[in-house]
This record gives sequence, structure tokens and C-alpha cells, in this order.
Amino acid sequence: MISARQTSIVLAVSFVALASGFWFFPAFAFIFFISLLIQLLLAEPVNKLSKKIPRPAAAGLALGIFLLMLFGLATVVSVSFVPTFSNFIMDLPRLAARIQNMQIVQNIPSINNGFDDMWGEIASMGSNLLRESLRIIVSAFNKVVDFVIIIFVTFYLLKDGRAILHFIANLFPRRDKIRIFHLFTAVLHSLQIYIRSQLLMCCITGVIVYSYFSIMDNKYASVFAVLSGICEFVPVLGPTVASIFGIALTATDTPYLVIQTACFYLIMTQINHNLIYPNIVGKALDIHPITTILGVVLGGEILGTAGMFMAVPCIVVVKHLILDIHRSEKELKNESK
Repeated sequence: MISARQTSIVLAVSFVALASGFWFFPAFAFIFFISLLIQLLLAEPVNKLSKKIPRPAAAGLALGIFLLMLFGLATVVSVSFVPTFSNFIMDLPRLAARIQNMQIVQNIPSINNGFDDMWGEIASMGSNLLRESLRIIVSAFNKVVDFVIIIFVTFYLLKDGRAILHFIANLFPRRDKIRIFHLFTAVLHSLQIYIRSQLLMCCITGVIVYSYFSIMDNKYASVFAVLSGICEFVPVLGPTVASIFGIALTATDTPYLVIQTACFYLIMTQINHNLIYPNIVGKALDIHPITTILGVVLGGEILGTAGMFMAVPCIVVVKHLILDIHRSEKELKNESK
């Protein structure tokens, strides 16, 4: 008979094996991750709809509405953002030259050399993003199969999610079934809170940044907004990178505007992470900032940008596994007394 301690070991090994799939089987991992992400976003609406209509119909309706919204968003982005972003990439050399010609940059060699390296990386990243966007559009037809698989996997996760959890729990000894079921439920609940809160933060940040640069009559307001929104999904480090990028580009204008933009990013970041974010997430995740930072850095080292996005979800899972193992060990000690 498998003991509680052996069950904990099986859980830990299973998580490591699942996480390693992102390295060894990226295509499979991508399909699973995106399907799980959509399922977590739509689980609550499906639960509410299933009280009025059959769950398969609720899952199909919620997924259909989501796809319509996604298609509408893609249409808006392709019409408004892509041309602006293309113009921005073409304008980068001119903006770089204006910043390098600033007196403060010319007078301090270390800043000048550091700026050369930083701007080269930014320009290269921007060009790569543009090329990648165009490549994705051109090769969209080749991804149709993956897209269809994601839709079907998501549908069955929405329709049979609870049954799948029970099936996994039934693979373990009888005494551990309830423990496993509660563990997976807690993990999915925390991930749901995290993903929804991060998406909400991304939208709030994007709208605020777009409004600010639109008021400042900046023609690249949408570029700054999208960059800030995407970077917001990478906790702590992302907003800092977006802020530095926005402040650096406004350095081509008056010193007053630079100070004003720096104050804007500082105030927005403080409000977001000291007022809005805690109220949205609360203490549900209870992860220390230093853990988040180190996790994001480690994720970036292992899997690049994808690893930075997935770092906090992995930390959430590890946290729940450790807490579960700790509780089971306490129960074993209490039983032995």
C-alpha cells in the first residue's frame, strides 16, 4: 500500500515531469498551457450557465463568445496597432540618434556606451517582434490544426473538468483521494485568481498609458500602451522595463516632459501594485516579491520569454505542493502519537 509520504513523492515527480514537457515537448506544452489558460478564464461563466442549461451547451456557448471576442480584438489590433507599430520600428533609428545627441549622454561616456548597447537590444527586439508578427500571420494556415486542437481540448476541460479531477484523484490510494482532489482544486483556484487578476491589470495599465500618451499627443500612444500591458503580465520586472522604455523615448522631447512621464509611471506603478493589485488578488497567492523576482529571472533563463510568463504559475503550484506535503507530514506525526 502506498503511504502518504510516497504519494507526496509521486506528486512532486509528476509536477517535475509535467514542467519538463515545456522543454522537451514545446508544441504539446503550448497546446496544453493555452487550453488550460482559456479554461481557467471561462470556468466561472460556464459554472453559472450550467445551472440554467446543460453543461456541454454552457461550455460551447462560453467558448463561442470568447472566440468572437478574440476575433474582434485581433481585427482591431491588425487595423490600428500593426501599422502604428511598423512606423514606430522604422522611426527607431531617428529616436535613437536624438537621444544620443543629448548633452547629458554625450558628457558621460559610461551612459553613452550603455545606451548604445541598450538601444541596440531594443531595436533588435522590436525588429524581431515585427518579423515574428508577420511570420505568424503568413503561417497562420499552418497553425489551424493546433488552433482546432486547442479549442477541442478547452471545450472538454470546461465540460468535464471536475470529472477529470475525480479521475486523477481515483488513481491514488483511497485515503489520499480527498487530499489529492482538494490539492488540485486549490491549485486551479489560485491559478484562476492569478491569471484573471493579471489580465485585468494588463487592461487597466494599457488603458491608462494609452490615455496619458494620447493626451500628450504622442502618435505612438498605442505602442506604449500595448508594451505596458504585455509587460504587466511579467510581475515586478515587466512594469519596470516598460517604464524605462517609455521614459527613455520621451527624452527626445523637453526635459519637463521627461520628468512628467517619469512621475506618471512612478505614480501609476505605485497605485497598481499597492492599491489595485492587492485588492484584486488579496492574499490568495501570498507569494513574497523576492520569490517572484527570482522565479521570473530563472524562468527567463530556462525558457526565455515564455518562462518569464510561466514563472509565477509554476511558483503557485510548487507552493501548494509544499504546503500539501507539510500538512501530510503533520498528519503522519499526529497519527503516530
